[in-house]
Amino acid sequence: MSENAEKVAVAVLGLGEMGSALAGALLDAGYQVTVWNRSKDKAEPLVAKGAHQAATPEAAVGAAEVVIVNVKGGAAATELLGTAGSVLPGRTVVDLTDGTSEQSRATGQLVTAHGADYLHGQIMTIAPAIGSPDAVVFYGGSTPAFDRHQALLRVLGGRATLVSPDPGESVLYGMAVHDIMWGLLNGFLHAAALLGNAGIQIGDFTKHAEPSLAALPSLFPMLADEIDRAEFATPYGALEHHLPSIDDLITESRARGIDTNLPNHTRALVAEAINAGHSHDSYARLVQRFSRG
Repeated sequence: MSENAEKVAVAVLGLGEMGSALAGALLDAGYQVTVWNRSKDKAEPLVAKGAHQAATPEAAVGAAEVVIVNVKGGAAATELLGTAGSVLPGRTVVDLTDGTSEQSRATGQLVTAHGADYLHGQIMTIAPAIGSPDAVVFYGGSTPAFDRHQALLRVLGGRATLVSPDPGESVLYGMAVHDIMWGLLNGFLHAAALLGNAGIQIGDFTKHAEPSLAALPSLFPMLADEIDRAEFATPYGALEHHLPSIDDLITESRARGIDTNLPNHTRALVAEAINAGHSHDSYARLVQRFSRG
């Protein structure tokens, strides 16, 4: 048991799939853990591992120095912490509940108004990977609280990073990663449907195309630099060179009965930029289309 585990008592409010994983990781690391959940039976496996079950949120918060919240939705987190407001002073609240940046800021304001420190964490892994040294959690909020409890936070995810004193920024980091993930996954699945229709094994494709697929993330820093500088002119790979390939994909998909909504949307974005006079710019120029309004 570490010195930190001996000194810091933790409460975990919310024992769904993720909350139970969080409490379990802390118990495994030797922390004194108090748990609370609306459905009391969900606490039983954790109590069997050594957790103390509190009858109310207030009792759980009152027993801890660090309060971890993982419930369904930011509004529920705010309501739950509001009920425990009288016992929040002097504690650190680590809100690991999904929601919007505005909601996380509202929760943070409520918590700090009651005299507690606030961190909002965005978990970037599934429950079984909680406690892994490679698990990423983006945090926003109190820098002193993050520094003070780094050992505990790294028990939950080894790659715990404070990205900003603004709790809403960690939410946006998480949303951005998911946004990119869904785009990549949808593109892969559309490609898989196209290849499958042609009788090609998807596993064979991923094996032979691995160098090209592995290179895709390396484009992100280049695109990010162009966007940050708002300089999009490029001597190669300009938007005008994308359009014929997109048209070929749409024609092939249509001929094979594969849904064309995704490539049609891509074509519309590229064509609009070209029509606006940006044919010699890089693909990063399209960020302005998404930023509109």
